Amino acid sequence: MTPKRETVAILNRKAKFHYHLLEFFEAGMVLTGSEVKSLRAGRANLGDAYAIFRRDALWLLHCHISLYPPAAANNHEPLRSRKLLLHARELARLIGKMKERGLTVIPTKLYFTPRGLAKCELALARGKAQHDKRETTKKREAERAMRRAMKR
Repeated sequence: MTPKRETVAILNRKAKFHYHLLEFFEAGMVLTGSEVKSLRAGRANLGDAYAIFRRDALWLLHCHISLYPPAAANNHEPLRSRKLLLHARELARLIGKMKERGLTVIPTKLYFTPRGLAKCELALARGKAQHDKRETTKKREAERAMRRAMKR
C-alpha cells in the first residue's frame, strides 16, 4: 500500500515569477469550518497574500478564501487575517531572517495533510527586479522551444 500524499488545494503560481524563493517553511493555520470547506473545494486565491509578524505570532494577510454558500449565516470574512502556527524556534529564526533588508514571507501553497490538517507552505523571498523577470521569461520560452524541437 502506498503512503497517502498531501492534497494540494491552492498554489501561488506567480510566486516564482515575482520573487527569488530562498527557504521554505511549513505552518499550520487557524481556520473556521466554512474556510476549510471552501479550501477543500479549491476556492481561494494567494495572489496578493503575504505574512507579517504581529502580536507574538505570524499572520497571513490578503489571502482570499471565498464564501461557502451552504454555511449561510455562519460564513467567514473572505479577506480576514489568519494566524499561522509555527514552532517557537522556527518562528524566532523566521523573524530574524525577516529583519534582513528586502526579505518577505509569502505563501506558496495551501494543502491538506493525510490526517486532514490544513497547512500553508511559506517561502522566505526576495523580490525580483524587472530585468530578472524578463530573464525568467526568456529561459522559460527557450526551454519550451527545446522541448518542442525534441518532440519533432
